[in-house]
This record gives sequence, C-alpha cells and structure tokens, in this order.
Amino acid sequence: MSSVVQKKTVAFNTTNRSCPIGEITGKKNIIESKIPVISCEGACIRGEIARLAANNVSKEPGYGRGCHGELITVPESAIAKWMQSAEKVVLIDGCFLRCHGRIIENIIDKDKLIQFDALSHYKRYTDIFDYDDVPEEERKEVAQSVSDWVMENLNNASAGSESACAASGAKVGCCG
Repeated sequence: MSSVVQKKTVAFNTTNRSCPIGEITGKKNIIESKIPVISCEGACIRGEIARLAANNVSKEPGYGRGCHGELITVPESAIAKWMQSAEKVVLIDGCFLRCHGRIIENIIDKDKLIQFDALSHYKRYTDIFDYDDVPEEERKEVAQSVSDWVMENLNNASAGSESACAASGAKVGCCG
C-alpha cells in the first residue's frame, strides 16, 4: 500500500432545489445551537449500526440529525449551513475505513469534527455484510451500546472524545 496521500475529485450536477423539511430543520437547529450528528450510511451491517447509533445520539438534548447528502450536494441549504456553522459535528463511522470521515473532514473544519469508529467499540460482525443477517433486536442493542459509548465520550472529554479526537488525533475509541 502506498503511503502517498491521494485526493479524488467527484463531480456532480448542481441543483437549485431544496428539501422543504431540511430548510425548516436546519434553521431551527441553528437557532437552538444543536450539535449535528451524521453517520456512515454504508449498506453493510457496520453502516447500519452506525446509522442507528447516530439516530439515537441525535435524540439526546442538544443534538440533532444532520444530512450529509445536503452538506455535500446542496451547500447553500439550511442543513448544510447549520452543519458548517456548528461549534462541533459528531460523525459516527461504521468501521476503520472512515469513508464518511475522510470525505467530511474536507468540508467541515477538522478541529470541529468529532469522529467515532463504531466497529472499534463493539468488535463484531467482521465476517458479515448483509445487515439482515443480524436480527433486528440485536442490531438495535448493538447500536444502543455504540450510542451510549459515543455519549459517554462526548460528556467526558477525559474519556477520549473532544480533546483526544479533535485536538490530538489520539485513537482512544475514535478516529484520529
């Protein structure tokens, strides 16, 4: 594997359209100074657990669910403006590949981005791709464990969250 850092450019068609509920939600979250939570949306079990965990975290007081699709492709939308202007943004990636983290840290100030690798917490399903191969109740339990772990880290900087992830790049349960 090469140690050379390569960047790829992805082109996409622009739009003058917006999501009506995204506009309402983005504006409301700006006013309420909520912290955006986004996640891996990968098709496999690891992406599904990260998505479910992000949904859980976003229901906690002071947090809201962000939309990475609008952030990336509709940069003038209220959701994108909320995420770009937020004091911090929580990102739960599904695994060590950090697909979303590697993209989003080119859009959101890296010092504001608090990244978590869900798989590093629960350490299961490395031989399973399809999320349906894990019973729904078990998926929900694992996602709850991940969201509890994320909240513990967010609420306790010494547990490896803000200072370790955003500032020093340490890998104490999260992505550097």
